[in-house]
Amino acid sequence: MGKQSAIALLVALIAGGMVACNSSPERGPAESAAANAGRVVDDSAITAKVKTALIRDATTKAYQIEVETFQGVVQLSGAVDSTEARQRATQVARNIEGVRDVKNSLQLRDEG
Repeated sequence: MGKQSAIALLVALIAGGMVACNSSPERGPAESAAANAGRVVDDSAITAKVKTALIRDATTKAYQIEVETFQGVVQLSGAVDSTEARQRATQVARNIEGVRDVKNSLQLRDEG
């Protein structure tokens, strides 16, 4: 086998090994950290969009509602003045792109 053929074979084997490694379903620490950072950014963006939508909605009083997001699941908490505001907050959150689910833990304020 000639020197050029040996080099070509070595390059082909290395390239094949790189492709095989890249197709592995397991992630290394760097890939996991990058994916986690991307998820945190996505969750933060969803939280901001939900809060903005709640502020713009006439029924909800956004200052009464806390919003947290984890993996696309929005958690609403706090105390609101009416059942209508509680239900509307869920509707508003569900209409935001990227929201996978809404957990509504909003409580009704005592009217007394």
